[in-house]
Amino acid sequence: MNVRGNAADRIGEYARRGLLAFVRGLIQAVLAMGVNLPLMILTILSFAFIPLGIGLVMVPIVLTTVRGVANQQRLWASEWSEVRIPVPYRARPENGDRFFPRLRWLLTDPATWRDLLWLVINVPLGFVLGVLAGSAVLYGLEGVLVAPWLAQITDYGWGPFWPLGDYGVIGIAGSIVLGAGLACVGAPLGMAILKGHALFSQSLLAPTRTVLAERVEHLAETRSDTVDVSAAELRRIERDLHDGAQARLVALSMNIGLAEEMMKHDPETARTLMAEARASSGKALVELRDLVRGIHPPVLAERGLDGAVQALALSLPLPIDVRTDVRGRADAPVESAAYFAVAEILANVVKHSGAARAWIQMEHTGDRLVTIVGDDGTGGADPRNGSGLRGIERRLAAFDGTMAVTSPLGGPTVVTMELPCALSSPKTLPSSGTG
Repeated sequence: MNVRGNAADRIGEYARRGLLAFVRGLIQAVLAMGVNLPLMILTILSFAFIPLGIGLVMVPIVLTTVRGVANQQRLWASEWSEVRIPVPYRARPENGDRFFPRLRWLLTDPATWRDLLWLVINVPLGFVLGVLAGSAVLYGLEGVLVAPWLAQITDYGWGPFWPLGDYGVIGIAGSIVLGAGLACVGAPLGMAILKGHALFSQSLLAPTRTVLAERVEHLAETRSDTVDVSAAELRRIERDLHDGAQARLVALSMNIGLAEEMMKHDPETARTLMAEARASSGKALVELRDLVRGIHPPVLAERGLDGAVQALALSLPLPIDVRTDVRGRADAPVESAAYFAVAEILANVVKHSGAARAWIQMEHTGDRLVTIVGDDGTGGADPRNGSGLRGIERRLAAFDGTMAVTSPLGGPTVVTMELPCALSSPKTLPSSGTG
């Protein structure tokens, strides 16, 4: 019974792998001819139309689409063939949402031109390898399931390598045997072909040594910024402890000492001092709790990022609409960075924007946490003119995150933040809107 079960499992696994090879090969072939080829033509036309002006509008759109297709290929290479292709693109500049800085950012990135080279080569190569990856299994199954029976009905059929009508029963039997063998070989062969295509994509879509060197330099800069931010945060905590809770605890100790001395001679004064000491201890406890919340809010650990952001929105004196779609938990440092970035932006909204309302949109798409905070205030926010937004940039950069600010005079102000991260277990609290 176990032998039969194991044989059935092996046959089922072969059939599954063969089906995967066929479907994935078909997807690659369709991508090459149905997406890459039209996109290559659009790319050529967009550059050709630059002298007419329309090309300047088309180029950023086309190049961004090419990046999307290349990123999808990177994802398939990892999931299908376990070939990891890191994303090599340079970080978006601060003013990357504007037209010409965005165009310059795309055109000066070497990864853009490697994407285009991959696009051109992948049109024929992706189609051929995609067809080969699935054709062995499909052709073998045709030799087993279609050709022999078609030959009996119509006196015509084409086996894996010959017309069956010329060989009669022997040809039919040979078609079944060789077709079955071809279908069995086709599963590992198709997977190997797909891996070969993934390795080809890796050769063009992976970061080069120059990109890796730039990446190391960027990480060194963000590490330095993170150290500066951490040092400033430690100084703030030290200052808050010294000026707040520590001063109250010193006064508390003095009041208790005086109360001990006055207990025998003036009990009424001693009771007054003890009451003051009790009030001071309560205030010191409140200040310590506020300080702890400023380091890592308990609601963030208990309810996750979406719950903490909703609680933050409810605590502010203006209506804030919150829409979240974060189905899981990110690493604690990432959640903390995202939470305090939102808190800092909302604090600026309350203090400086004159807004009547604000909104927060947070979602996890692909491998990035995207957070958009906006308000209908007076606008004019600029990271170069204040330490708050610059501090947020440094906080996000420590996790390879980015921030873009759109804030024309008269408003509205929209701050878009992206943090690369993966989510763990699904969340248990449902998302909701907060008005």
